[in-house]
Amino acid sequence: MCAIEVNKAMIQHISKPFKYFFKLESASGLLLLLSSIVAIWISNSVFSEDYFNVLKSYLTLGGEKFGLKLSVIHWVNDVLMAIFFFLVSLEIKREFIQGEISNPKQALLPIIGAVGGMLIPALIYVYININETATLNGWAIPSATDIAFSLGVLSLLGKRVPLSLKVFLTALAIIDDLGAIIIIAIFYSGDINITYLLLMLVAIIFLIGLNKYKINNFLPYLIVGILLWDFTHQSGIHATIAGVLLALTIPHNKKNQKKSLLLRLEHAISPYVAFGIMPLFAFANAGVSLDGINFSSLLNPVPLGIMCGLFIGKQVGVFVFSYLAIKLNFASMPNNSNWLSLYGVSILTGIGFTMSLFVGNLAFAENIEYLDGVKIGVLAGSLLSTIAGYMLILLATKK
Repeated sequence: MCAIEVNKAMIQHISKPFKYFFKLESASGLLLLLSSIVAIWISNSVFSEDYFNVLKSYLTLGGEKFGLKLSVIHWVNDVLMAIFFFLVSLEIKREFIQGEISNPKQALLPIIGAVGGMLIPALIYVYININETATLNGWAIPSATDIAFSLGVLSLLGKRVPLSLKVFLTALAIIDDLGAIIIIAIFYSGDINITYLLLMLVAIIFLIGLNKYKINNFLPYLIVGILLWDFTHQSGIHATIAGVLLALTIPHNKKNQKKSLLLRLEHAISPYVAFGIMPLFAFANAGVSLDGINFSSLLNPVPLGIMCGLFIGKQVGVFVFSYLAIKLNFASMPNNSNWLSLYGVSILTGIGFTMSLFVGNLAFAENIEYLDGVKIGVLAGSLLSTIAGYMLILLATKK
């Protein structure tokens, strides 16, 4: 009896972060939807000019000589999104150390599914844009999954969705985001400044030293992390990568989780990211003028490639790769689920939304005339994936 009580307490302790995460992300997903609707409404109202002017206006932090001057949209996309990637990377690190993907066999299904979910959408986009050299740079846009939004949709189905499917979707989306981070670092960084690259290396070595000596106070990590962000920004590599590098050096105590700096930071930052940074990002990036846009607008190569990549490529890539992994005994079916519900979740991975918009802004930073097409394609593909995925899972889990 005592052993059973201990096991129950242990299970509750292990599952607590997941329940907290799902509750947070689902509520955030609904807030993201509201922020996007408001952004689209404002950008097509009498306030549209004010909306876009505010995003283009500049804000300075600090003095003239040593301050940081960026436009509002860059404060959101370069500074605040670095915090988002910091949190995502903390989650990835925790999952690999002791979470659902700490065991290689457990990790295989979402990893293989994520590979398919990044590869097939990219191929579809390239196929549709093969004759448009200027737009091929957007190949990675439909490869991303919005964690908060996809889990928000899944949460609307309540307890009828097994925990294993939620964990599968979360792990796959996290791996997707890791892939997006790598893509950003390799393909969407500017001309590299060697001096600042070396300063980045010095900062990283210092952070590794803090980890090695088990410094459990966040202040020194924060100070060096701010310097790392500046060095990364000046180096030509996208500044959000600094958030990833900082997160990877944060120590985690598996034996005494109350003393784990990683877990403390994850819990402290999550609400601000979920209910502040992500809705603000959606509000700043989802605004698109619908003047002159009709069904034929979706047939242009950029929006068509993104829409088809998200809605068709994602579900085909994730499901087919997952199906083969299970049938070939590389991985196992999530507990208490069936093929139809797994297919429904595969469709939900096509909700690229904030992550796809983020990659789109980087892909066409030098060709802003394509950004409206990016937004239209992302919104259309994400909307189709939301409706189809929700309806199919509802059907698959009907009692």
